[in-house]
Amino acid sequence: MNELAIKNLSFSYQDNPSRLILEDINLDIKEGEFVCLLGQSGCGKSTLLRLLCGLENPTKGNITIDGVEIKGTGLDRAVVFQDYGLFPWMTAGENIMLALTQKNGKRKPEYKDKVFDLLTQVGLDPHKVYNSLPKGLSGGMKQRCAIARALALDSPIMLMDEPFGALDAVTRSKLQDLVYDLVKNSKTKKTIFFVTHDVDEALLLANRIVVLGQSPSKIIYELRIPEEKRATRENQFSNIDVLNMRNELIKQINMDIRNRIS
Repeated sequence: MNELAIKNLSFSYQDNPSRLILEDINLDIKEGEFVCLLGQSGCGKSTLLRLLCGLENPTKGNITIDGVEIKGTGLDRAVVFQDYGLFPWMTAGENIMLALTQKNGKRKPEYKDKVFDLLTQVGLDPHKVYNSLPKGLSGGMKQRCAIARALALDSPIMLMDEPFGALDAVTRSKLQDLVYDLVKNSKTKKTIFFVTHDVDEALLLANRIVVLGQSPSKIIYELRIPEEKRATRENQFSNIDVLNMRNELIKQINMDIRNRIS
């Protein structure tokens, strides 16, 4: 079922064990959920995602997928980072091809057709992009390639760490819509864990929003959003339900700040 379970998780770095980054996190994520982790910069959102990736190990507690504890990285989890994560010495096509060979083994001639298809899915012209090095691509194009590489793994779980945070507003909006449409129209259920500090982005994408407080971070609020109440481009600043959800999320974040200050 590819269900994620975070149980009693706390984390501190080994060089400073007395400073907790995350404290007593408990979260169950069901197959097919689009969960946005929302919180201020520096609250530990990316750290939690790295723990889900298997790039860090919990100080206390554990993370499991279908009851099996995560003990490192795995092809059951595709990752899209904010800084794209493309190998600069490889062309865009080779970066995506690498994901296909990781998943399926030895490189095969038909993989090139699959790469062309993936580039097309993310809105790029494969004839122009396939042989281009990342340095010759715009930020939006590089992020589309990173998404295509994640899709190449066809992993049931996608982990996305503020993937659009460095992009301009127009490109960001296009890629938000792209990710939502790709997930919604996927033949297999994808479970998405998406890190953001943007309330409006979370409301546009998620069917569940989890808010982290300031470090040492705990979950301070959760919001489940029925499909019929999800924000859209058309209603995000006019629909009363969306505005109420937005105000409550901002209120919870601000209350946490005030409580820490006092």
